[in-house]
Amino acid sequence: MPGRQELPSTLERSAPDAQRTWIKAHDSAVEQYGEGERAHRVAYGALKHTHEKVGDHWERKEGGRKGPSDPRSARPRRAGGRSGEGVDEGATKEHLYGVAQRLDIEGRSRMSKGELLDAIRKANRSRTRQSREG
Repeated sequence: MPGRQELPSTLERSAPDAQRTWIKAHDSAVEQYGEGERAHRVAYGALKHTHEKVGDHWERKEGGRKGPSDPRSARPRRAGGRSGEGVDEGATKEHLYGVAQRLDIEGRSRMSKGELLDAIRKANRSRTRQSREG
């Protein structure tokens, strides 16, 4: 199973269901497009429909909510768009506040939804970097 060997470190630290989602989508994309960046993009796109990135790993979305988490995941392939870096932009402000609280983001109580999204993306990048280094 090629996806198992290609599993990104953030998914190695994630629950088995997140790993299965990524691997299944990756392996299907490899069959259709071949190994490489495109297969990884397809796999992440599928993952973002059911999971969100929290710190250095992926968790199932709030309340089992399904659907695209950012503009890039919502568009058909080859259409551009900005990536939400795994943060579920469709989540409620309350949910995002809870994620920010778990990530110990300072000043979260005064942040707008957009500021929470940005702060969570920044914290996720930092936690992932720390996990890879340490």
